[in-house]
Amino acid sequence: MKKLCFIFLFITITSFSQEIALVKYAGGGDWYANPTSLPNLIKYCNATIHTTLNSKPATVEPSSPNLFSYPFLHMTGHGNVIFSPNDVTNLKKYLQSGGFLHIDDNYGLNQYIRKEIKKIFPNDDLVEIPSSHAIFQKPFVFANGLPKIHEHDGKRPQAFGIFIKNRLVLLYTYECDLGDGWEDPEVNNDPIEVREKALKMGANIINYIFNN
Repeated sequence: MKKLCFIFLFITITSFSQEIALVKYAGGGDWYANPTSLPNLIKYCNATIHTTLNSKPATVEPSSPNLFSYPFLHMTGHGNVIFSPNDVTNLKKYLQSGGFLHIDDNYGLNQYIRKEIKKIFPNDDLVEIPSSHAIFQKPFVFANGLPKIHEHDGKRPQAFGIFIKNRLVLLYTYECDLGDGWEDPEVNNDPIEVREKALKMGANIINYIFNN
C-alpha cells in the first residue's frame, strides 16, 4: 500500500507541480553550494524539453517525510557529509520506491560521500555508467558519456550509479562538476559552450527521471 501511495504521489507531481529539491545534509559540508544552479537548470529544462518544473527548488533534509514529495533530489558540496541512521533508512525507502538522487561532487565531496552511499546500500557497489546508457542518449546525445565541465584534478569525468531492478536510482557525478556549469555565467566565467554541455546533461537527467 505504501508503494502504491508513493507511485500515486509521483503521478500527481508529474502531472501538476513537478517540484524538485536540494538535499540539506549534516556533517559540516556546504550543501548550499551553487545557489543559482538548480534554478538555471529548471529554467533550461522548461524551455528546451518542455517540463513544467516549479521555478524555485525546495530544500529538504534526508530524514524528512517530505522527501517523498520530490521525484528528483540534488545534492552537492565540497566537504563532509554524515547521514544519520534515520537519514539512511529514509533515503533507502525513497530510492526503493521510485525516487532519484543525483549527487554532484563540487570538488572535495568524494572521500566523504562514498562512505555514506555505502550506508544506504551496503551490499551494492557504485558502478560506472556506460556511454550507451539512456541517460547519455536523450534528448541530447553524449557519445563519450559524462562531459567534462571543470578540471579539478585533471581526471576524466565519471558517472557512477546504483541500480534497482535495472533502473538507475542514484547518480554520482565525479570530476565533472555539472552544478558549476549550471550556475549564472559570471560565477565561474565558463564559456557558453561549456555551460551548454552542462545544462544539456542536466536536461538528460531530468528527462530520464520522468520517462523511465
